Amino acid sequence: QVQLVESGGGLVQPGGSLRLSCATSGIIFRFYSMAWYRQAPGKQRELVADITTTYSTNYADSVKGRFTISRDNAKNTVYLQMNSLKSEDTAVYHCHSRAGSGSENWGQGTQVTVSS
Repeated sequence: QVQLVESGGGLVQPGGSLRLSCATSGIIFRFYSMAWYRQAPGKQRELVADITTTYSTNYADSVKGRFTISRDNAKNTVYLQMNSLKSEDTAVYHCHSRAGSGSENWGQGTQVTVSS
């Protein structure tokens, strides 16, 4: 059974930092590209950042220079370090995995709220 379990969300003040984690099981992690998406109330889900099996990364323009995606193949975990958080970063953040075959999975999400 495939599981992607996000953690690390919460309430933070503007300018603060959070580190999200996504622990996976049931997949051969090193063969999967991983990504973080987010969905704010009333908005479509959007890609935040992704990282390939060869550690290439890609970021949404809105988070470049503030967020960093990384992966630890030994721990089957992907991370999202979020710095200089803004109110517009408030959303539910979802972990996503995708294999070269097209097989993909989603986590349940973790809430990030940026507010003073």
